Amino acid sequence: MHDTVEIESVGIPMVFVASSVFVDAAEAQARALGADPASVFVPHPIQDRTDDEMRALADAAIDEIVAAITEG
Repeated sequence: MHDTVEIESVGIPMVFVASSVFVDAAEAQARALGADPASVFVPHPIQDRTDDEMRALADAAIDEIVAAITEG
């Protein structure tokens, strides 16, 4: 979250991507930083997924990520 906010502060569009278990924590951190970054949450967990499963998660999220960067 800090990196997203920092990079956006210099005019580079960013999207914060995390797994769904981190929704509440991300929202709290964004509030603490005084920011409202575009965020996309993918299904949790991440760490035990195969490469193919990770590619499927990325494929499923890419349209939302692109929209958040281009429409935000």
